Amino acid sequence: MAQRPSPPAADRAFWSQALRPGLGLKRWTLLGVIGVALIGLALTVFGRMLISHATLAPLAYWGTLLFMPPLARGAVLAIAGLALALFSIYRVRTIIVTDLWPDLQTPENRELLNAVMRRYQRRLGPRIVAIGGGTGMPQLLRGLRKYTDNITAIVTVADDGGSSGRLRRTMGMLPPGDFRNNIAALSDSEGLMTRLFQYRFAESDFGEPERSSELAGHSFGNLFITTMAAVTGSFEAGIAESSKVLRVRGRVLPSTLENVTLCGEVHRTLSDGGDEWVIVEGESNLPHAGGKIMRVFLKPEQPRAYPEAIRAILQADLIVAGPGSFYTSIIPNLLVLSVRDAICASPAPRIYICNVATQDGETDHFSVEDHMRKLQEHAEGAFPIVLANDNFDPLTRPSEHAEWVALPHNRDELDFQLFTGDVVDNRRPWRHDSEKLAARVMDVYAACRAAAPEHGAKKDASKIALG
Repeated sequence: MAQRPSPPAADRAFWSQALRPGLGLKRWTLLGVIGVALIGLALTVFGRMLISHATLAPLAYWGTLLFMPPLARGAVLAIAGLALALFSIYRVRTIIVTDLWPDLQTPENRELLNAVMRRYQRRLGPRIVAIGGGTGMPQLLRGLRKYTDNITAIVTVADDGGSSGRLRRTMGMLPPGDFRNNIAALSDSEGLMTRLFQYRFAESDFGEPERSSELAGHSFGNLFITTMAAVTGSFEAGIAESSKVLRVRGRVLPSTLENVTLCGEVHRTLSDGGDEWVIVEGESNLPHAGGKIMRVFLKPEQPRAYPEAIRAILQADLIVAGPGSFYTSIIPNLLVLSVRDAICASPAPRIYICNVATQDGETDHFSVEDHMRKLQEHAEGAFPIVLANDNFDPLTRPSEHAEWVALPHNRDELDFQLFTGDVVDNRRPWRHDSEKLAARVMDVYAACRAAAPEHGAKKDASKIALG
């Protein structure tokens, strides 16, 4: 049987935990001491009033020890006050350390105490803005939840495929799919609730395999957000209320509330050796355009940014973009001009997380430098820092239609700052691992903060327009 720690050892262990940064115990204790001092000053004022009162003067005379010399009177009051304070501290210590602390040493209670400490520390964590969409960004958000509660995910609204596209066309609303994925990633709800939110209806009715279901392909979360938007009167209010239901730590915001279409300029090589340039409309059509995507743009070209997204960017301590589909999840957010301008104006470290593998139809044969060159073409100066994976075998392929994103051969000639690390999922090495990725992002953030001057000049963000 494990021996309980002696009171002195338990005392030290408790106070080392209680006085750790993040709980606010020290500042609130100091505030309490100041409050007691103010009460003492108030009592002094009231005592002087009592002395001047004809009826209560005798009571004040004896109660404030005026019959004693000033030096003796001060000494008696100081000794009495100190004795009461020490006795109260002794009793609090006895209750906490002797009675409560040994019981907190059980594995269950110790884990509960550690969870409370982590929760307080997350509340004081850095304000992180993650920009992207698709299935890549939820991987990052799941890992970042361990470091901070102050997460804002800014999501593209250009999705027009699958369940989201059907709801967009039939209901005339913004596509909810990327919002659903990121809400689920940030949710504190039990696993069953999150699974319910991500549940996708089968292609056929229950019990009648030959009959197609009208809900086929729809996810419950998409329908829930659509219903919540109708009940609350707006898409953004529906997202906020859905987040409350799943106890989301952080926020999920759209980059714009306008109904935008993602278009791409695609270069195709013809069978006769010639080439052609075509404009492809629709986010879901771009990967299947059968050519090389040269650039993407929005229609309309200058959508109005969502004000809360701009505010979050300008208040951020760290801004990250990716991982995710390069042209269809990350770039569309940066095509909202006010979003791009706000990112460029932010003094926070700005990190682009490069994908582990290329994406068929979007970034075929792309290296890290190719990603950064195209990122600069679409949003110059937005992300000067890159985080890329270095745990791969260049002699193998992640899949039949994908390649590893190659690292630069000569890092001395790069026009961006490159950080690398092992950020892949060991079971699925073509994808990021949530915990590894988040840990490496926080390492890069710490390195950027250490390298930045303490009192550097901040960029002027006052001219950022919201439209």
